[in-house]
Amino acid sequence: MSKQIFVNLPVKDLNQSVEFFTKLGFSFNPQFTDETATCMIVSENIFVMLLTHDKFKSFTPNAICDATKSTEVLVSLSSESRTAVDEMVSNAIAAGGKTYNEPQDHGFMYAHGFQDLDGHIWEIVYMEPSAIQSGEPPTEQYADASH
Repeated sequence: MSKQIFVNLPVKDLNQSVEFFTKLGFSFNPQFTDETATCMIVSENIFVMLLTHDKFKSFTPNAICDATKSTEVLVSLSSESRTAVDEMVSNAIAAGGKTYNEPQDHGFMYAHGFQDLDGHIWEIVYMEPSAIQSGEPPTEQYADASH
């Protein structure tokens, strides 16, 4: 059995968050959804649990970070193309999110990101298949590609 990952994120308004991520093309598992939480399906083995603040607090002794003021985690997702990266970010902005930087083009890798309604940062990344298949670290030519 392969490992699964469940990223847990606190959200201020669960319904608004579901609406936001639905506009980005994500679906949800109704088996793990109620008025306090939902399970967003990212892939076969990756899920994001969107939890109301009260529900999230029941899992941790620590205060919830205000992601609009501090960053505790960066959620990075791979994408199938540069165009798909740009589309995801555009859809996020249209759905009420915002971007926090310009696209990053490193030659072998292209990335751009957005902040969701609660300020969580999502990096969307496309990597050239040849860079993945070679298993070699990027060459020097890519080191300064973004400058």
